[in-house]
Amino acid sequence: MNKPSPEDQLRETTIESEKVYDGKLLQVYFDKVQLPDGSESARDWIKHPGASAIVPVFEDGSIMLVKQFRYPPRELFIEVPAGKLDDGELPEVTARRELSEESGLTCSNLTHTGSFYPAIGYADELIHIYAAWGLKMEEKSSDDDEFLLNYRIPFSEALNMIESGEIHDGKTICALTKTFLWWRKHGPFEINFG
Repeated sequence: MNKPSPEDQLRETTIESEKVYDGKLLQVYFDKVQLPDGSESARDWIKHPGASAIVPVFEDGSIMLVKQFRYPPRELFIEVPAGKLDDGELPEVTARRELSEESGLTCSNLTHTGSFYPAIGYADELIHIYAAWGLKMEEKSSDDDEFLLNYRIPFSEALNMIESGEIHDGKTICALTKTFLWWRKHGPFEINFG
């Protein structure tokens, strides 16, 4: 008989799960779990369909971000174009759709630069990050309840804005940082990051 690995000795097992809220975007669950030591506890968590975030990179080294008001913190944010996966939609399809809807851009090249979980303590959301280039401006087709402004800046300036705290949206920080790291090794053209 195989001895459980140290990691297996950390796993929690679902005993029962109850959906306590069923919203348009999110579902909230209350689960009873068995802890590794055999005792029981409760977990509140949010089911999220996942999302894609895109860093559109122009050949001059600038990127396209968007500015939008976010209701929960009631604040204007500078963000990468991003959006949730529709039911059964592949993350790359979401990335292309959201790039067009939010910034009015299409791209001839799109590559996955990583993924991350933004809120592992209470949600299962996974955000897929993409770098886009070979960009072409077309007409925006934002959702009816979405109001955005394009914000084109040098990639290096966006990184400085993370450091200064002017960009403080977690998905944007992760997407820009991960894409910066990917671009330094694999980028199809050179960018001066300062």
